[in-house]
Amino acid sequence: MLAGTGTLALATAAQAQSAASETTAGTSISNTASATYTVNGAPQTATSTTATFVVDRKVNFTVVTTQTGFTQVNLGQQDAVTTFRVTNLTNGVQDFLLDPDQQNISVGILPGTDNFDLTNLRAFVDSNNNGIYDPGVDTATWIDELAPDASVTVFIVGNVPNQAGAQLAFDSLHVTAAAGGSTAVKGTALVATDLNLGNADNTVDIVFADDDSDGLLYLGDVARNGQGRAYAGYQVVTTNVALSVMKSVRVLDDGVNTLNPKAIPGATLEYCLRVVNATLTTPADAVTLTDIVPTHTTYVPGSISIGTPGVLGIACVASGSPEDDDADDSGDSDGAIANYDAGTKTLTARLDRVAGGGSTAVSFKVKID
Repeated sequence: MLAGTGTLALATAAQAQSAASETTAGTSISNTASATYTVNGAPQTATSTTATFVVDRKVNFTVVTTQTGFTQVNLGQQDAVTTFRVTNLTNGVQDFLLDPDQQNISVGILPGTDNFDLTNLRAFVDSNNNGIYDPGVDTATWIDELAPDASVTVFIVGNVPNQAGAQLAFDSLHVTAAAGGSTAVKGTALVATDLNLGNADNTVDIVFADDDSDGLLYLGDVARNGQGRAYAGYQVVTTNVALSVMKSVRVLDDGVNTLNPKAIPGATLEYCLRVVNATLTTPADAVTLTDIVPTHTTYVPGSISIGTPGVLGIACVASGSPEDDDADDSGDSDGAIANYDAGTKTLTARLDRVAGGGSTAVSFKVKID
C-alpha cells in the first residue's frame, strides 16, 4: 500500500464483547415461584406454573482485512491473494456465506484509483489455519460451523490480466450470516425476526446486532442487516522490465556488386540495434547503448540514426532522425542523443524513453578496411 495509508478495519465496543460469555441461543430458561400460607394454623404451600422461554440468537460478527497494504502482483500472475478474517460474535455456532467482489471504491477507503479487474475471482476458507493460501487444500467456499468468539481466515483469489497500464484493483469480501447447526451443510442466509412482532417465548428469534462495517451505505452494508464487508487490493509493481537488445548487420554496398553486395574491403555495412521493452505497463527511461566499432572497420562519420524500427533486413530505422557525432547535445530536441569517440572507437546512444510494449532502433555505418 502507498506510504502513510492503511486499509480500513472497523470495530466498535459492541463488537468487542465476548460472545462465548453470553448465553447460547436456544438455551431454555425456566423457573417457578412458590407461596406459603396457613389455614386455621396449618401451614400450606402452593407452586406457580412454570415460566419458560428460550434465548434468542443475537447475530453479530466482524470481517476485516488482515493486510497492512496492497498485495503486490505482476501482470499475468495467477492465484493472487488478498487476506481477510471473519470473527463470530454471535451467541451460537454460525455459518457464513462468502461473496468476493470488485468495486471502484476510490472514495477514501483505499488510496489511489482502481483501474483494472482480476478474473476468476473466488473466496476460500483457510482450512489448516496456517494463514497461507494452499491451492487444492483450501477449497471450502463458505465458513462452516464457526463457534462463538472463533475466527477464521478467508482468502480472495484471482488472476491478474495482462493489461497495459494496470496499476490498482480493489476487492472486497462480502460476508452474510447463515444458519449453522449442521456440519458440512451450507446454511441459508439468516432472516431477522420482524421487530414489530412480540417476543415468542418458545421460538428462537433472530436479532441482527452487527454494525455497518464499511460506513458507506451504498456499498451494500448497513447496521443490523446480518452482513459485513471489508476491503483490500492488488497493486502491480515493477522493479525491472523485460528489455532486450538485438544487434544485426547487413552489407549496403561493396563498390562492385549491385544486386547482392559482399563484405569485402571497402564495403559499407550498417549495424542495427533494436531495443524492445516487452513489459507492457512500465517504460524504460534513459536507456543508454554503448557499442565499440570492431577492428578492421572504420566508422562512417554522421551515420548514426535513431527512431522507429523498420522491417528487418530492409531498413533498420523506418522513421527517425540523424544524430551528430560530437558530445555537444545542447541543440538536440528529439529526446535521443548520440556521439562517437574516435579515440576509443566507441559509439554511445542515449534513448529518452522506450515505452512499455514499445521499441526503438539505432543504426550506424562502418567501412571494412
